[in-house]
Amino acid sequence: MTIKTLFGAGLLAAATLLHTLTAQAASDYLVSTDWLEKNLKDPKVRIIEVSVVPGVYERGHIPGAVNFAWHSDLVDPVRRDIASQEAFQQLLRKAGVNDDSTTILYGDNNNWFAAWGAWVFDVYGVDNVKLLDGGRAKWEAEGRQLDSRTSTPKAGNVTVKAANKELRAFLPNVLAAAEKRSDVQLVDIRSPDEYNGKVFAPQGVQELAVRAGHVPGAVNVPWGQAVAADGTFKSAEELKKVYAAVGIDGSKPIITYCRIGERSSHTWFALKKILGYDVRNYDGSWTEYGNAVGVPVVNLAGTVWGGK
Repeated sequence: MTIKTLFGAGLLAAATLLHTLTAQAASDYLVSTDWLEKNLKDPKVRIIEVSVVPGVYERGHIPGAVNFAWHSDLVDPVRRDIASQEAFQQLLRKAGVNDDSTTILYGDNNNWFAAWGAWVFDVYGVDNVKLLDGGRAKWEAEGRQLDSRTSTPKAGNVTVKAANKELRAFLPNVLAAAEKRSDVQLVDIRSPDEYNGKVFAPQGVQELAVRAGHVPGAVNVPWGQAVAADGTFKSAEELKKVYAAVGIDGSKPIITYCRIGERSSHTWFALKKILGYDVRNYDGSWTEYGNAVGVPVVNLAGTVWGGK
């Protein structure tokens, strides 16, 4: 065997090892539809659906899954904020989550709101939380079992920690990055038309801002670039290339944002959980920033106010 052949074999072995390690790392935060189907009856596995389309859970859900309404269960009913520590702990215990549970989150819309849920779990320090890779759409496309009966598990005993504000971005953090008073990279994951200011929001949505455009210094990587055709996340190697192409390589802290924080939660998951970068999600996103007084806005489309 020649030295060239040995060298090639060594590279192949190294690549195989890297792929294996990547798969193992990803499995810390993702599960496949096959894995979940085989573990549906595991008493330590709790399944939670977080969808946005009304009635989708009631029509049929993964057996044993409980339903979280993101706009009421995962947020504070009075102030614009995530659910309080007490409310979130009560919610999880009612869902049967224990301290030793493995919690699987999934939902519609490419897991946007399930990723939001995973981010809230992270803020409150709940361990062993994973996303169903490909979400509800992949489960249904594969013809896997759905159940229309409401799940009522035995109450759990999980203890939720105080919210870690270091895992969350707020308007002052984003403004500091925009004005280059902090060495933080901003990733706008909205569509190019939203980013450029051509449109204020996707068609048909209600949450709007009076200004269109993006935060100065933000790079645009639409959330869909992180997934394959079936909605599953791309490999870690592919994700690194996607973000490195716009200068995001994990060497600096990152803040992700979108319109209301759900799409950016999906990118937060890719960057933080799969790639291990230092990332915070800005859940105020464009509905806060685009309505704020005294903040700089970049608008490449020339719209200045109210679409004019």
